[in-house]
Amino acid sequence: MKTYEKIAQICQARLSCIESMNSEWESIHEDAILDIVKNNFPSGSGFDSGTKFDFQKSNAQKLVFNTSYHFMDENGFYCGWEDYKIVVTPSLSFRFDVKIIGKNKNSIKDYMSDIFWEALNNPI
Repeated sequence: MKTYEKIAQICQARLSCIESMNSEWESIHEDAILDIVKNNFPSGSGFDSGTKFDFQKSNAQKLVFNTSYHFMDENGFYCGWEDYKIVVTPSLSFRFDVKIIGKNKNSIKDYMSDIFWEALNNPI
């Protein structure tokens, strides 16, 4: 099973728990997603504040992640932060699509798309 599949399944299970008011298992599912994100998604190397899963905007058909990127200038000095939203949706031809929302400073969106595609596509 791929990472995106596992997160989507757990996300759906969490939503079912919310619907049935099972707060114990809702919390267990949230912890499982947090653990997967912590261990499999970008943190460091520009993604200095890590990656966060957006429980409010995610469901079995759409996974939403928030991250920030710490840019460096040509001299190797930090020159600012930009915030990004990563939206993952199903694709009939490629299993899933990754959409990066935020400024495309220094053409970062191509790099981010590759990084997140790899994290989402890894076996878990």
